Amino acid sequence: MIPEIDRFLRHLEDERQLSPHTIEAYRGDLHDLAAFLTEYRGSPDWMWTDVDRLALRSFLGECLRRGLAKRTIARKLSSVRGLFRFLHLEGVIQVNPATSVRSPRRDRPLPDHVARQGIDRLFSLAETRADRNTLEDSRLLLMLELLYGSGLRLAELHGLDLEECQFDGERVKVRGKGRKERIVPVTGAALRAWRRYEPRRRETGAQSGSGPLLVNADGVRISRRSIQRGVGEILKSAGEGEGLSVHSLRHSFATHLLDGGADLMAVKELLGHASLSTTGIYTHTSKERLKQVYRKAHPRS
Repeated sequence: MIPEIDRFLRHLEDERQLSPHTIEAYRGDLHDLAAFLTEYRGSPDWMWTDVDRLALRSFLGECLRRGLAKRTIARKLSSVRGLFRFLHLEGVIQVNPATSVRSPRRDRPLPDHVARQGIDRLFSLAETRADRNTLEDSRLLLMLELLYGSGLRLAELHGLDLEECQFDGERVKVRGKGRKERIVPVTGAALRAWRRYEPRRRETGAQSGSGPLLVNADGVRISRRSIQRGVGEILKSAGEGEGLSVHSLRHSFATHLLDGGADLMAVKELLGHASLSTTGIYTHTSKERLKQVYRKAHPRS
């Protein structure tokens, strides 16, 4: 690893406390950049002061030629900008060439979500299964209630510890992207799901009052893959599995709030978005539904 990239990654881990998954994404992006610069300069002996705006634009062009999605290219550019901002602050370079490099215009597809009728079918099935009173079934119902009822991300749900959950107070504390903390409300249904799950959790030998919220039969935190597999399976069983995932429940949470008249700024805070423009994509979903209703209902449409 190039020393400056290694120092930057340590800075992300130690000072900004980004997640291991995010740091690995940075590592891959910057490895790609370094490999490209070696080929672009025709020698492995290049220096950061040799890299100009044209070189970075050529890197993005190479990403396009490789057929990478615009979203992926935009993420790589974000990683590059972060590195060069760090190099500039460290005094390695005097001028930051990344500031004037524009990100490719990204397509903004409407997020996949579960329709209201589909949500009813999904929870009806989950509650029927939870009546079997097993660890797996009661845990799955609680996961669904937090994903859809509180709009949690997969990583936020996976990382929840029991001491951060105040179900009786109808709120939980989650750590979002960049380890930013926020308090989110939970539904009465989530409280009922917790009361079903809590005795099964105790039977695993997991710590009472602390430790991971979601545990396996050995009393240790379940994997993200287990969450994805469980949610994906029940979405499919409920007839809602085509193209849907754990994240689709978060999309459904936001879409249904906005459809119900919720304020966009309030939804932004609930989702933990840094920018209102990120939340704005859900307004497109609602507008699209309005257009469909209009086309079906209006005689001149």
